[in-house]
Amino acid sequence: MSGSNFVDYVKIFCRSGNGGAGSAHFRREKFIPKGGPDGGDGGRGGHIILRGNNQMWTLLHLKYQRHIFADNGISGGAQQSTGAMGKDITIEVPLGTIARNDDTGEFLFEITSHGDEKILAKGGRGGLGNTHFKSATNQAPRYAQPGEQGIEASFILELKILADVGLVGFPNAGKSTLLSVVSAAKPKIADYAFTTLVPNLGIVSYRDDKSFVMADIPGIIEGAHEGKGLGIRFLRHIERNSILLFMVPADSKDIKAEYDILINELRMYNPELLDKKRVLAISKSDMLDEELIDEIRNVLPDVPRVFISSITGQGLNTLKDMLWKVLNY
Repeated sequence: MSGSNFVDYVKIFCRSGNGGAGSAHFRREKFIPKGGPDGGDGGRGGHIILRGNNQMWTLLHLKYQRHIFADNGISGGAQQSTGAMGKDITIEVPLGTIARNDDTGEFLFEITSHGDEKILAKGGRGGLGNTHFKSATNQAPRYAQPGEQGIEASFILELKILADVGLVGFPNAGKSTLLSVVSAAKPKIADYAFTTLVPNLGIVSYRDDKSFVMADIPGIIEGAHEGKGLGIRFLRHIERNSILLFMVPADSKDIKAEYDILINELRMYNPELLDKKRVLAISKSDMLDEELIDEIRNVLPDVPRVFISSITGQGLNTLKDMLWKVLNY
């Protein structure tokens, strides 16, 4: 998932189809010069629909398709013939896509499962033909309903990555390195801050052919909830992770303080994030001896914790066991 191909926010303009007009036709045949009303109903206008696809990870395909129009319904005809419905437009999106109204900011729905379909813009209803208006006192109604107008509006589609485990930490905490070691993902790794500019996903293999999804979220810095660093652009991806794996490097000046800053950033962005299960990994632990590990362990917060090294493999199996246990119990 390269930086140029990962798009998690798009605005699209949609116009669903208008409903077809009902017909005000009367039956006219050779020996029936004054037949009754037989006008058919108009067809429904086309919907614009979002459908979940678990093989997609980005909204890139909508970046250059900003205007989406569905077909109008066809008018009704004679002999109570109903007009054809306008063709629906179905847009496939990744799981975790949220739809909002651009003008009001109103949350509309979220796509969370494969094949899940929800109507973004509903097509207008077709008008009723004059047969519906016949009565004892009005045997020959000369009117029919017009079709209902479709919806014309702008919508925001926002992707929140769905993963079992989300990696949370400052830049250079070793998140990308860990993901590259425990999965087949190949995130960009370098010795400078903000190497990761987009979320990366990896499938972590576990015992007996089990697996879980891990997401490397771009690094948080103090003040991220106010827009500093990469700001809140990627904080929203943390909302859809089942477990938050906090990573603090062993060479940090104050591991406990760094963890507290990360917790505070999540609290300021969305307090509900603190309800998620947490695991703490002290990365780059190959530079520590047992005495230092014991000293650090005594000041760590009361959450499941493990000392790991992605370079030597230290503690990685223990980390997987811990994550699997927290995920499933």
